Amino acid sequence: MDNLFVVVQEFKDYQFKENKEDALRDLEDLVKTLPWTDPLKVWELNNSLKKKKTKRKKHPLQSSASKEKLADGGEEEGTDQKDAGRQEDCAQHAAGGEPAGGRDTEETGGVAPRDGEEEDDEGSDAKGELQAGSGSEATAGDGPTGKEAAKVLKFRVTCNRAGDKHSFTSNEAARDFGGAVQEHFQWKADMTNFDVEVLLNIHNNEVVVGIALTEESLHRRNITHFGPTTLRSTLAYGMLRLCDPQPTDIIVDPMCGTGAIPIEGAAEWPSCYHIAGDNNPQAVKRAANNICSLLKKNESKESSTSLGIPLDIIQWDICNLPLRTGSVDIIVTDMPFGKRIGSKKKNWDLYPACLTEMGRICTPGTGRAVLLTQDKKCFAKALSRMGHIWRKAQTVWVNVGGLHAAVYLLKRT
Repeated sequence: MDNLFVVVQEFKDYQFKENKEDALRDLEDLVKTLPWTDPLKVWELNNSLKKKKTKRKKHPLQSSASKEKLADGGEEEGTDQKDAGRQEDCAQHAAGGEPAGGRDTEETGGVAPRDGEEEDDEGSDAKGELQAGSGSEATAGDGPTGKEAAKVLKFRVTCNRAGDKHSFTSNEAARDFGGAVQEHFQWKADMTNFDVEVLLNIHNNEVVVGIALTEESLHRRNITHFGPTTLRSTLAYGMLRLCDPQPTDIIVDPMCGTGAIPIEGAAEWPSCYHIAGDNNPQAVKRAANNICSLLKKNESKESSTSLGIPLDIIQWDICNLPLRTGSVDIIVTDMPFGKRIGSKKKNWDLYPACLTEMGRICTPGTGRAVLLTQDKKCFAKALSRMGHIWRKAQTVWVNVGGLHAAVYLLKRT
């Protein structure tokens, strides 16, 4: 699950007009007929709970921050530099003392790549550019959110559209629908510092209007350093859950990339022991930085005892893993698709070698593997030669960055 939102109303078979102006006018008229009251109450309750949670966390953090400022003479820049140095040192330690060699060029300060989201001709996550009219400064008393009536709520409309039979673009739908929302509630449009995000999801003839409950997608919840093929945390969680980890299980990701799978595993299944590795030193460095970020996040929690996380990362060769035969309970990994990294031609040699080595380290009889790949033809051919090692138990089809991929659950024979 990437985003949480409360549904205002869902239309299974919405009939769009062929003429663009008529279709957009219908969307505008739709705003007045929607049952906004209960969904906005849910949004208000969710918002109040988030504020209470933030207040509880602020007190210890503020006191520690003020002490640091006093110690540093109020120079916040020096504090930031120290924190950056500590994170770099931590990353080097987690990566086995690898030299720094300069800052990671893939660090992101705000916007992260959104893999797995379909795109249309104007962009799947279009934000309507609305202009606040003269009536936008009115109070929000007309809306159902009574507690927020003292101030003018700011909002934006996000339109996600898929399908080729629409006469309008995502931007146009968000613009006109948002204008009607602004007129209906007398809210103020703000594309960045908004209080309410109204979602307009259009998939062919299916229309869902909702109100977002999460501020950002959950798919990047534990990742701060992204690579060219960073896996979504939500998909990583689904893959781990598919293999049903049990306490004390040893879980290995032999091609971890930026570490999305082992980090998600360590966060959600702390009673298991997680080992991750990759042959690319830059990927290992990014994964180590992500581990450090998770450690700092855990240390900032009020109830944390700072015991660390059950995860180690190593640079290794997938075809010659430094692990004993039959010592691993579960293998979960995202295999190269042969597009951004490697090639489909190389996969014909890589996949059989990987499956053989994974079979060697996995416990016979009880071991299992969950493998993600888009190169299904190559994987099926390689697996057909491994009947004496692996047995396919389940296949789950997934969308990864618009690519039709598959997650295979294998059982060790």
